[in-house]
Amino acid sequence: MPSRYRDELLERCAGHLIVTIDAIDPCLCVYPLPEWEIIESKLRELPSLREESRRLQRLLIGNAVDLELDGSGRFLIPPRLREYAHLDRRAVLVGQLNKFQLWNEDAWNGLCENDLKAIKEPGGLPDELRDLIL
Repeated sequence: MPSRYRDELLERCAGHLIVTIDAIDPCLCVYPLPEWEIIESKLRELPSLREESRRLQRLLIGNAVDLELDGSGRFLIPPRLREYAHLDRRAVLVGQLNKFQLWNEDAWNGLCENDLKAIKEPGGLPDELRDLIL
């Protein structure tokens, strides 16, 4: 974990993290424990008779793993999660407001390139989102 985040994570959650798959993108989501508890609560509130709800719960909760930062600020991702995100030699940790995403570096770079192209296309960015660009 980069040092600029490590101190805050140690203060907020004693370095206790939850990692799970991202149900849409081929990456992992790394949540500080308090943020994961919010997600878990929202998942618990989903209607249990809807297959879509059960599917999402199985994917996110079924793949969730507890992690703790070690004394050097490192954490170990289990092999099955590394395989899911194609994490091998080079990975990118990306801050995403309430969580981090952990990407294969090549996949992240390709996604960024595609996203930049897409938002530059006519209609690629709705007017209400254009107001957010600083």
